[in-house]
Amino acid sequence: MKPIQFLYLLLILLGIFLFAVWFYIQTVISYGLPSIDQMENPKQNLATQIISSDGELLDMFSVQRRIYLPYDSIPKDFINALIAVEDRKFFDHWGIHVSRVVKAAIKNVIAGGIKEGASTITMQLARNLFLHPRTTLERKVQEAFIAIQIEQTYTKQEILELYANTVIFGRGAYGIQVASEIYFNKSPKELTTAECAFLVGILKNPENYNGTVDYDKAIRRRNLVLELMEDEGYLTPGQVASAASEELHLAERGVSVHRRFMTAPHFVEMIRRQVSSDNQINKDLYRDGLVIYSTLNSKIQQYANEVVKEHMTQLQKTFNRYWSWSRNKDLLDKLILEAIKKRADYIAGDERKKKQIEQRLKYNQHFIDSVKNAATTLQIGLVVLDPTKGNILGMVGASPKFMEEHPDAKYSLNHATQIQRQPGSTFKPIVYACALETGMTPESKMSRAYFSYKDPYTGEVWVPRGSGKDIASDSVTLYQGLAASINTVAARLITEVTNPSRVVSTAYRMGITSKLQAVPALALGAGGEVIPLDLISAFGTFVNNGIHVKPYSVNSIEDYQGNIIQRPRKAIRATDVFNPQIADMMTYMMAGVVDRGTGSTVRKYFKNCAAAGKTGTTNDFADAWFIGFTPELVAGLWIGFDDRRITFPNDYGYASTAAAPLWGKLMNKIYSDPSLPFKKRDFNYSKVDSTNPNAEILRQMEGKEWNPTLNENEKDKKTNK
Repeated sequence: MKPIQFLYLLLILLGIFLFAVWFYIQTVISYGLPSIDQMENPKQNLATQIISSDGELLDMFSVQRRIYLPYDSIPKDFINALIAVEDRKFFDHWGIHVSRVVKAAIKNVIAGGIKEGASTITMQLARNLFLHPRTTLERKVQEAFIAIQIEQTYTKQEILELYANTVIFGRGAYGIQVASEIYFNKSPKELTTAECAFLVGILKNPENYNGTVDYDKAIRRRNLVLELMEDEGYLTPGQVASAASEELHLAERGVSVHRRFMTAPHFVEMIRRQVSSDNQINKDLYRDGLVIYSTLNSKIQQYANEVVKEHMTQLQKTFNRYWSWSRNKDLLDKLILEAIKKRADYIAGDERKKKQIEQRLKYNQHFIDSVKNAATTLQIGLVVLDPTKGNILGMVGASPKFMEEHPDAKYSLNHATQIQRQPGSTFKPIVYACALETGMTPESKMSRAYFSYKDPYTGEVWVPRGSGKDIASDSVTLYQGLAASINTVAARLITEVTNPSRVVSTAYRMGITSKLQAVPALALGAGGEVIPLDLISAFGTFVNNGIHVKPYSVNSIEDYQGNIIQRPRKAIRATDVFNPQIADMMTYMMAGVVDRGTGSTVRKYFKNCAAAGKTGTTNDFADAWFIGFTPELVAGLWIGFDDRRITFPNDYGYASTAAAPLWGKLMNKIYSDPSLPFKKRDFNYSKVDSTNPNAEILRQMEGKEWNPTLNENEKDKKTNK
């Protein structure tokens, strides 16, 4: 063959080869490669964070636990360890380390398969972002192509930032932010050099080196990372020795994060529902890495959790001591049958199957005990609010006992926002406020004697119990009537001074959203049911100069890059309900409830700050309420059972015993914390207007001259409803 012919043949073969390579790249390798838009905006499945008003992470919504951390917030020791272990020439190559590729290729050819990798940090990032984890020749080539694209798209610093936020550390942790929480229960900025080395060390094989199975192996791996950091000049021998001697204090698997994320579970779930249903937020709550800044204060929430746990544990013990299933056998039989009929296997079965299930479970002691436990578990709904702004500062939606017994309790019924119960006497302040609007004052007198009311339309006669029989006089002031929670006084006010329709209208303007009946019994809280959050928010109207502010839970929402998606609300959603003088007189009378009335048990725990409020106990001790306020906060709680047929068997169910002490303990903790901004100790009554018919009363209140006395014994337990 002539040389010229050979040259032509060689060129033809080379062309065929190059065409084959091009065709392979276009049809095989390029299939699945990211587009330019995907390259510039990689999908990372970032978790949405819920942040408290004081900067604490409350929880995350995610398919992968991954929180984006900017480069400046990533520990320098982590970056140095990463480069020393994974890619020493990171700052010198363009995505591929050629010499490492050649060496690895030779070894793999000799071994007859892929035994050694040559992946750079950039190639690993390409795999984390865009490729499946299987190790094949095709994927390796794709890695290389994507790595080159990444180097052309991002700076070295941005590549390290992306890598640190996408790499898998095991235990379900994606990225350095979550890994530091999972393994050490601390933020990345708090990590020591030794801890950074440990986290880099486990990347090779998280299951082998995470310290759970073999602690010594994890330590050896960490120390190797420290030595490699020394080889690269990132650490001195002394620093290596110091870090290597450091004992690793690994967080118990799953416990630390679970505890942190159970700080305010019902509050967080409420936010999840709100944001998910907001059509204006066109984002994936589980993948787009939103940052939701909430109104909740983590310290107030912590105190609420502590006080609720202590109080509810003791109250549950008291109930268990006095409750008798033998005296409630018929109720137990009904509860067992109801529980059986709710089971999925019972619902799905035919008649024969249903009878078998019923016969089997009716005598199954374990099943019976579970029914008893569920029915007699005390529940609670508690909220703390800023009455001037409406922001929710703390929330407890279920009892600690229930939360501990149910792994998915965070998604359970929120007893602060999702139940409706009769308010009992906690509704009376709304009736009294309506009476004051007609011109009455706290010293106006009303008869406490026997009272009956005949409905002009139905002819039915209503006779409220509770006349304050321990009070010597036949008539009492409104101040005394509210302090002692005298039912006959409230009944006369709603029928003789104001009227049920006006009371209902006022309640709605104060934030009550549930349906109320315009009937006289509403004076005692028997004309409808209310949501705890609504009634607590309504009480904020009194301390906020007669203005009701709608409660809210989210301050603002940002994407993971800090761009604002939902701005802080500019206008407070408020309703002018009363004039300030009416609010002042109500505050003064409700302070009497706390200082010398049915709520005086508060003062056993909370002594050095002005407080006002109202107790409420419904029939047969089914519900216990206390809602109160200080000059800066409004807080309230409901305690009861999910099954209304379960009630307290004795006086321990009175609100003055079951609910008011908890409120006092919580306020004491809040006002004893110097780091919290609540310092105001006294109520400031509005400026006296001489043209106001109540001017003299207000002047006396302002000067603290007017002080109707009510002996502490002037309480009628029968009227604490």
